[in-house]
This record gives sequence, C-alpha cells and structure tokens, in this order.
Amino acid sequence: MDGASSDPNAASFDCVTDDVFSRIASRYDVLCDLFSLGIHRIWKSRMARRIAAEPWDDMLDVAAGTGDIALRVIRNLGGATTRSCVVSDICPAMLEIAKRRAGPLAGALQFRVFDAHRLAEIASASVDLHSMSFGMKICDRKRAVAKAWRVLRPGGRFMCLEASEIPVRFIRRLYLAYMSFCMPVVGWVATGGDASAYHYLLSGVRAFPGARQFADEISAQGFVEVGYEQLSFGIVAIHTARKPR
Repeated sequence: MDGASSDPNAASFDCVTDDVFSRIASRYDVLCDLFSLGIHRIWKSRMARRIAAEPWDDMLDVAAGTGDIALRVIRNLGGATTRSCVVSDICPAMLEIAKRRAGPLAGALQFRVFDAHRLAEIASASVDLHSMSFGMKICDRKRAVAKAWRVLRPGGRFMCLEASEIPVRFIRRLYLAYMSFCMPVVGWVATGGDASAYHYLLSGVRAFPGARQFADEISAQGFVEVGYEQLSFGIVAIHTARKPR
C-alpha cells in the first residue's frame, strides 16, 4: 500500500473535484442524459457487458459516480454473484445515490470513498479488474493509470470508457458545435445556473487525446494487449489492457 501524495496541487484538485460533484450529485444522471442525448446508456451497457464477460473475482470500479457501471455489471451476472465488486468515488454524496439506486443489489456491492489518484487503501496486486468510466478526462491520467497498474494482480485487466476524438471530420465538427453552443445552455439550466460545475465537467472533453494516443499512454505504463473499441462514430472508446503475468 502506498501513502497519500504530498503534492499540494493534487490535494487542491481533489477538494475541487469533491466540491463540484457534491453540488451536482442529485442532478448528475440527468446531466448525463442531457449531455449525451441519452446515448451514454448504450455506451455504459456495452462496457458492463464486456466487464461481466471477463474472468475476475475482485473488481474495483473507480470514479464510479452514481454506480451505473457496477450496477449494470451485477445485473448482467444475474444479481447473485460470489464475485467481489467495490464501487468507489471521491465524492460521498455520489456514493450515497449509488447505494440508493442499488436497492436489493446493494448486498452484492461494497461502497467506498477512494481517490483514483491514490487508492492508498487498496493493497498492491490485489485486484483482478480495474474499471473507470468517464472519469479519466478529469483525472491526472498518468497518476490514475499508474495506480491501476499498482493495484492489479499480474494478468489483471484494465478497462476504461472515455470520451475520444472522432475520426470522421464532418461528424467531429457537428459534435464540437453541439458542445460549443448547446451544451453550455443545457448545462446552465440543468445545474440551476452553476456555471462552475458544468464548465468543470466539460473541461476535459476537448483536451482528452484520441483513442490511439491514450492507448499509447496505457502501453507506456507497461500494460500489454492494449486495445480499444470506438462507439458512436468514435465519440467514446472502451480501452482495454492487461498487466503482464
């Protein structure tokens, strides 16, 4: 287990993250629907099916928000499972909503407040599958991927669903136009005028690298069998990799 970072900028980032998501926790799922026109449900279903198909006993879902991915995974497994699934997020308010949403499935999950940049509470080489969905764009990617590497067992699987750079130029222009003109208005209304919240949520989308570049970053950490599946014309991609045995 490693200790918390002494980087003051990292501590400040974590506080800002928690504060932003605490303010919008009750509206987060609505925001996802509005920002993606509901398509995020298709993306998350695909991610959950792929996770459920993997051979794992211990799964750690970081930056889990309101628990969408983990809940879909458990449902794909039929609800009753002997597998261990930890649902974690830096924001307690988000996790409280995840618990409520889980209902009778809550017994198949563990809910823990963890920081994806640290994971100091998780022993090294103790997890079979590490997943993150739509959290990497607001993380320090290098730190988050390094922590995934540390906690994964040899042979363990890394999976990340994240925004990507659309390869088709015309579609990319349309998408960027939507982001530039429609999303700020939708975000302002949905957050009750909390401009800082939606600007923070969208800040990482434009800057996030294309799928190939992010795959190269994952490879640079030492992962093997690195690949990605692009969805919806490349708006998002599911990245997969394995820690060498």
